Amino acid sequence: MTPFPNPDSPDLSTVINLFDVEKLAVDCMTPMAYEYVASGAADEFTVRWNRQALDSIKLNTRVLVDVSAIDTRVSLLGIDLPYPILIAPTAYHKIMHPEGELATARGAGAASAVYVVSSFTTTPLAQIANVATQPLWFQLYVRDDRAFTKSLVQEAEAQGCRALCVTVDTPVAGVRNRQQRVNFGMPDGIITPHMPDAVALTKAMTWKDIEWLQSFTKIPILLKGILNPDDAEIAVQTGVSGIVVSNHSGRNLDTVPATIEALPRIAERVNKRVPILMDGGIRRGTDVLKAIALGANAVLVGKPICFGLAYGGAAGVTKVLEILREELELAMALTGRATIASIDQSVIWT
Repeated sequence: MTPFPNPDSPDLSTVINLFDVEKLAVDCMTPMAYEYVASGAADEFTVRWNRQALDSIKLNTRVLVDVSAIDTRVSLLGIDLPYPILIAPTAYHKIMHPEGELATARGAGAASAVYVVSSFTTTPLAQIANVATQPLWFQLYVRDDRAFTKSLVQEAEAQGCRALCVTVDTPVAGVRNRQQRVNFGMPDGIITPHMPDAVALTKAMTWKDIEWLQSFTKIPILLKGILNPDDAEIAVQTGVSGIVVSNHSGRNLDTVPATIEALPRIAERVNKRVPILMDGGIRRGTDVLKAIALGANAVLVGKPICFGLAYGGAAGVTKVLEILREELELAMALTGRATIASIDQSVIWT
């Protein structure tokens, strides 16, 4: 693996928006690392649709509203957040930056954001927890080996993770042609300590596995990868604590709908019984506003975090979150919404 060309002191003043971050990160990543982060499944229709669907939603402004004090605070699963943006679980951070997940955790801390650590972290969870100054959640892939899975959940709990984000949309990995073309694999010396091999997926996972997890897990469980309202209903009936509307950033099954298109149907069915989060294509503060208006309690951001990490380490991660937060505040002011609670479907032009 070639050395990381990251500058010791990256010029983050040149980063104006999240699209800039990706452009700057390209020269700081190996081709393999860039293709891993940037790519999606098959022909990448869903990757594009995630953005196109957000872009196509028009906002309905109100004027002469007192927006002198913008309040972006939310409460989520017993955690008070200064703004409704979390770091989505993404794998293999050491292929993006030498400090890997430690830099991500430090960046999250400086930005006062929750970091959802991937099962495929390249840094032991205990080390991440040691540097984290903001709450951690843990993303779980359920293995066929129940003893292994239970041990991993208990390790996450022991390290202080506040929620368990169970990925349910990946019984198998999707057709990832761009990763195939660069022969994606872990460079020498980089391991995934909590997932000893890449074959971590279980085709046999069912709702009974969720019930089994609930039988011993001490922290809230969210299901990540819900696109169908019927699955959302079953999730609520099963007693989970939250739902993440996600299409795996278009990385698994191509031509599934954009998450922002699936979100309103799921929000209607769930009817505020549990919190709903959304990921997929978030690049602007207006995207966050639209997601909240259509029923999300918060959003998660993945690829831009990886690009920020690659370009600027911990400071790059912080910069991505700060840009999104500032853009959200501006979008709220310009649509006449001073609080998160005041954002509803009337913000959307119909």
